[in-house]
Amino acid sequence: MQHKPYNPCGRAASAMSNQETDPLAYKAHADLIVERAAEQLRRLLHEAVQKLDPFPPFPGAFFTYGIEVEPGGLASHERGCVVLGPDAELYELEVEIDFSQDASDPVAAREERLKKLDLHPCDYVVYAYHALSRVVELLLEQAETREA
Repeated sequence: MQHKPYNPCGRAASAMSNQETDPLAYKAHADLIVERAAEQLRRLLHEAVQKLDPFPPFPGAFFTYGIEVEPGGLASHERGCVVLGPDAELYELEVEIDFSQDASDPVAAREERLKKLDLHPCDYVVYAYHALSRVVELLLEQAETREA
């Protein structure tokens, strides 16, 4: 009895045997796995965010709703504060204060913007996982509050 090679991605055996001859096939295979994980996390995150009621305002912000996403030591120093928006997308929160305005009205002098992030799937997986973890915490807190 002849055994077929194990094929975790459902590809034809010939595609798997290409990895034996083409080292770039390993990278292509890994890219597909990461892209699939990113897409599955995106769907899961959208589903979980829809269950948040209400969606929380960002702490210390005047106009912005969002959940801070902290991926720990994996955060990029190129990005500022990463926020999960009510639409389940990831943004960089930008806050500017115009000191040339009337200083007696801090609300009028403050501008808050959410800049949508275009992340590589590897980065998206990290941020989306941490965002989903935070959403789950909030869902559990909301459920506990409703039961009380």
